[in-house]
Amino acid sequence: MKSSIEFYVGLDIGNEKHEVCELNADGEKTFEAALPNDDNVMEWFRSRYERPGGVLVAMEAGTGSAWIYESLRELGFDPRVGNPRKLRVIWDTDKKNDKRDAEMLARIARFDINMLHPITPKDGKARAGLAVLKARDKVVKSRTEMVNAARGMAKNFGVKLPKCSTDSFHRKVAEHIPEPLRPALNPLLEAIAKQTETIRHFDRMIAKMSKEYPASRILTGIQGVGPVTALAFILTINSPERFRRSRDVGPYLGLVPKQDQSGATDKALGISKAGDIMVRRLLVSCAQYILGPFGEECDLRRYGTRLAGNGRNKVRKKKAVVAVARKLAVVMIHLWKTGEEYDPNHKANSKKLPKTA
Repeated sequence: MKSSIEFYVGLDIGNEKHEVCELNADGEKTFEAALPNDDNVMEWFRSRYERPGGVLVAMEAGTGSAWIYESLRELGFDPRVGNPRKLRVIWDTDKKNDKRDAEMLARIARFDINMLHPITPKDGKARAGLAVLKARDKVVKSRTEMVNAARGMAKNFGVKLPKCSTDSFHRKVAEHIPEPLRPALNPLLEAIAKQTETIRHFDRMIAKMSKEYPASRILTGIQGVGPVTALAFILTINSPERFRRSRDVGPYLGLVPKQDQSGATDKALGISKAGDIMVRRLLVSCAQYILGPFGEECDLRRYGTRLAGNGRNKVRKKKAVVAVARKLAVVMIHLWKTGEEYDPNHKANSKKLPKTA
């Protein structure tokens, strides 16, 4: 069957310019150029091609790929976004440059589009929601660094600031600051107070956004999973139907070990760390809570405790935390798909149910 694609365009996205390489259906290079990174790049595509549906545009996932993907689709083109982690043939070379990358993308797309390991960029609403979560994440990290800095400086003067929550830090420690440190730490406490209010503002936005996603209420029914984790998970996954099996979410989020097996050799490697860093970190934090002193008895806790053993082996304990994070992601996908309420003792309760004939 003859392909309807007339041109294969490789687009290497850059901060200042985009490298473009165009191949015809026979694989001959018909155009090559560097386009400025501005709104005119869409005008260039519009004016150059009379039949956008016959043009396949291949690019790598990156900072600017989502809006370019959406803009090209609106113009009627067939854009595809490749997974950069899978495109070793492009980045693992001694002669890497933007012009070559654009040509390689076009040739891979012409040979077999599946070799791009195409991914679907998130829509504008999801990206805007994730931007709120990531902005909050940055402020939380910054506040933590300032709190730790204040405690460290106080220790240099022989003062151990009282234990308290990070939210109340700027109020609780003010009277305990040594007099010589006040010129340095008072402005720092003011900055921490402002950041605490900023975080509360983000939390109100997140609570409002969560109402737009019914699955958020179901996921926060899991002890240890809060609105931030639930919303980050939903916006990153986008749709639970993208996974045929719930367990496939583990590899997607980089929570499964890498594999290097050949013959009788099978190396023990760490997790792949593919996918979204923030979501993976949030899930690991949830797993640490589930396995911690305040975690309730549930299937996830029992599973992790069994893997961790007595907890004295630190490596084994870390592996248990990651395993619980992975299993938690699987449970979250399952609940999202089915709409079921979370049952912390699902395994035990399932055994009690009478078997149907």
